[in-house]
Amino acid sequence: MSARLTADFWVRAYLARLQAAHIPAYVTAKGDPTAGAVLVKLATLDGHARLFQRSFDLTTGARAWVVLSEGAEADVDAAILRQRRTDPDLWVIEIESREGRTLLDEDGLSD
Repeated sequence: MSARLTADFWVRAYLARLQAAHIPAYVTAKGDPTAGAVLVKLATLDGHARLFQRSFDLTTGARAWVVLSEGAEADVDAAILRQRRTDPDLWVIEIESREGRTLLDEDGLSD
């Protein structure tokens, strides 16, 4: 059994990595510090956005970030509100990147 990072620790580490890469990011909803799930919204500053959620492959046990919603930023924001209504412990991080950089594909961020 592997040790899990707390949500708060993971969020702080992710924000530090984004800051080091000069990618603006903000916590727009703070969830449960221990076990809250995390959504990452990517705003491309052209009226569009993508929303990522961490998913588990039940056959391999691997974790990966998948797109939960994408399209007009208002529609993605509505998807976030729906998710927060059902899970008040949810964290939401918003990234602003015209290039679409999230760093979610880098080592250690799916763990």
